[in-house]
Amino acid sequence: MEYCPAKYPDKYNQEISKNKAIHIYFAQAIPLVEYIDESCLYLKDKKCGICKQVCKNNAINFDQVAERKEIQVGAVLLSVGLEPYDPSLKKEYHYRDFANVVTSMDYERLLCSTGPYAGEVLRASDKTHPRKIAWIQCIGSRKVTPGENSYCSSVCCTYTQKQAIITKEHDADVDCTIFHNDIRSFGKDFERYFERTEKLPDVRFIRSYTSIVREDPVTKNVTVRYSTTDDGVKEEEFDMVVLSVGLNPPKDVESISQRFGIELNAHRFANISPVNPMKTNRPGIFVSGGLQGPIDIPESVFSASGAASQIGELLDYRRGKLSREREYPPERDVSKEEQRIGVFVCHCGANIGRVVNVPDTVEYLKTLPNVVHAQEQLFSCATNSAKEITDITREKKLNRVIVAACSPRTLENLFRDTVREAGINQYYFDMANIREHDSWVHAKEKEEATQKAKDIIRMSVARAGRLEPLQEFDLPVDKAALVIGGGVAGMNSALSIANQGHEVHLVEKNSELGGVARKIHSTLDGLDVQQYLRDLIGQVYRHPLIHVYHNATITDAKGYVGNFVTEVQSERGLSEIKHGAAVIAIGADLYTPTEYLYGKDDRVLTHLELEERINNGDEKIANAKSLVMIQCVGCRNEDRNYCSRLCCSESVKNALSIKKKNPAMDVYILYRDMRTYGFNEDYYREASEKDIKFIRYEPQDKPVVEPGKSEDGKSVLKVTTTDFILGKKIELDADVVALAAAIVPSESTKEIANLFRVTLSPDGFFKEAHVKLRPVEFATDGVYLCGLAHYPKFIKETVNQAYGAAGRALTLLSNDIVVASGSVCGVKENKCIGCSACVEACAYGALEIRDTRQGKKATINPVLCKGDGLCNAKCPTGAIQLKHYTDEEILSEIDALIPAESILMQMDAAIEAM
Repeated sequence: MEYCPAKYPDKYNQEISKNKAIHIYFAQAIPLVEYIDESCLYLKDKKCGICKQVCKNNAINFDQVAERKEIQVGAVLLSVGLEPYDPSLKKEYHYRDFANVVTSMDYERLLCSTGPYAGEVLRASDKTHPRKIAWIQCIGSRKVTPGENSYCSSVCCTYTQKQAIITKEHDADVDCTIFHNDIRSFGKDFERYFERTEKLPDVRFIRSYTSIVREDPVTKNVTVRYSTTDDGVKEEEFDMVVLSVGLNPPKDVESISQRFGIELNAHRFANISPVNPMKTNRPGIFVSGGLQGPIDIPESVFSASGAASQIGELLDYRRGKLSREREYPPERDVSKEEQRIGVFVCHCGANIGRVVNVPDTVEYLKTLPNVVHAQEQLFSCATNSAKEITDITREKKLNRVIVAACSPRTLENLFRDTVREAGINQYYFDMANIREHDSWVHAKEKEEATQKAKDIIRMSVARAGRLEPLQEFDLPVDKAALVIGGGVAGMNSALSIANQGHEVHLVEKNSELGGVARKIHSTLDGLDVQQYLRDLIGQVYRHPLIHVYHNATITDAKGYVGNFVTEVQSERGLSEIKHGAAVIAIGADLYTPTEYLYGKDDRVLTHLELEERINNGDEKIANAKSLVMIQCVGCRNEDRNYCSRLCCSESVKNALSIKKKNPAMDVYILYRDMRTYGFNEDYYREASEKDIKFIRYEPQDKPVVEPGKSEDGKSVLKVTTTDFILGKKIELDADVVALAAAIVPSESTKEIANLFRVTLSPDGFFKEAHVKLRPVEFATDGVYLCGLAHYPKFIKETVNQAYGAAGRALTLLSNDIVVASGSVCGVKENKCIGCSACVEACAYGALEIRDTRQGKKATINPVLCKGDGLCNAKCPTGAIQLKHYTDEEILSEIDALIPAESILMQMDAAIEAM
């Protein structure tokens, strides 16, 4: 897709293209050329070409031809993505037959500000707003019928909830109904997201298989038939039906397989190793993201980093030989120049442009003092737009640059680079957030949003006039790494770092390596976990660059990115370890149940205790006549509002193992939602086919376990639960009850978090810097995370993330220096009274009180400073100033928003009213 920046009126699309081959979406008179279809006359026989002739920006090029290039490489990474399931393959979905039946991908485009209706949700049949929308889950997934997939696509439940939430934000009066089987909100914070959706007004979750039965010939409304436990089969009419489609492998996956010589599994995804999901059967060829199977964005990101790390192991001998250091032009001294401010206002497609009147805002900005250039851009972050900012800054000799767009959190560094490319100090750049702070929160107040945009940018202009040049500084990097935790995650991460030539200190709190995996004997797909552990531990001990510390406790950690010093008490005594990066992989603990007679009756076990006994051939288990498993013990409740992710698959695995040994045993699994996502769905289906009975319960009506007698007088455990299919209470006689106990954060989590100054999630697991953009990093630079310490996950997922953390750590360790921000605090000693308020406020240990000739004074280590400004706010004398956010700069913004005369008038009016 290309973006045409030419400004043509809406009707010009028809005037310029005889066959309407050019498909354009207009936002504030700026068209997006989405694509040129096959009806184009020029593409057919080189006739016409009017569009190319009138385009002022050379955006259309018909002369490009396919080129074949041969490139010599040492490794290949296949990240070919996924393909949405096409529901038109199944007639019963009536996709493309009924006008108002759309896929979730179609609906995503409707919600998008650059979509066909500029972010408005309109029906295709009559362009009206739907008042009643239904989502139908599992389209193309979890079915063994021809043309569909047996696996669970993993992401559909949560993206449907997202769409429902955004729909309600667009229009609070819309009725949303979600027809589902199980709700599979197994990811980090997903359970809270589900509850948030469920609690919205006029949002219904209905557990039922459905069918689309007819379309009203007049209204084009769609009727859905479904069943309920209370009222039986019902029919209901909706204005729009959204098909939540699953995910397929890429369309040309067989061709990819043949070209690269990689094997596919039964579902036509890459046939990956259970102990290394990034490797294929062909050495040197790796996979990441969707080719591993249907996975979410965070898993895709850290699998990509992990695959890159493994490629780094393979090609370490070539590291740095092909890279080139970026060179910037000499920095211009603008300190004696008159202020020349340039402002670039971004439409952000239509995220901003459909709410804020951008052209009017630009004209207003041209009237502000010192603003010598103001213009609009469709996407300021686009490569051509960034270059335009650089060129205009250089051409018009701008010495302050402002981009009014989205949050600086993700794009500020990009725009600072554009300023540097123009030869001025990057700290002469400022970013005005008119998306998150304006257009997104005032979508229905366009005039007010436009005025607010003017106010926000005017404040930024005032601040820009007081910005000062700052210099970043280089710090040396210690090439060693510290890995905390010797489980599957920690060992894999340590090995990947060590295999690329870096010394690794692996710290384990127990006397043996292995972590929680020591309690697991097999996986659903047949991996011998204990044999895998023995092999992995052997690799660690044999590696000359890995130093293992057993029975270890971290007593102190200090330092900063590239230069940490950590004290470890272990069997070696007290060791002081210097390292440039740290990977936290301390694992997790298991919840000890206090319910269902656990600890009071030896017939009640946890699922891992059951697995241990099955593996050891325990006769009491093997000869039992009845086994009942209870899911969600200790989680998905008020105390632990999250899903432990692994438990459903663990129970299915144990159930299948028992059935294999004793087919006559009655096995029951009492569940809330069976979350056997991905390819594990096949094992859930296999369990059902082998007469393992699944009985659903609700959290407000949990099972009850009591000791009792069977009809023949045998001592059993009586398990009472409600069967919602039968609509009545049932009583099960169990010889053994197994509890799917929750995974909980390690008891050392808080201590480690305090030592390394990293944050925790509401559930007590470590919190990543950004759930999608930086899923293996902390906000604290130089510290990374992986494994169960981050959140419960399977061995494959743990290995993905372990290599991902190693990959990110190596981006630091492979450099000789690291650049620290210039936006740090500074202390004016003549104002400091040595009160220590700033020291107490600093969460990063960047401040300390020292004795000087003038008495006790605060001093700052700029390397540790994160520029959060807490010390600045706490200082009673104004002795501390945060560079780039000085009092003068902030006050100038306030003055620009509310002039002093206005404040005085308000004060006078208040005094008169007293």
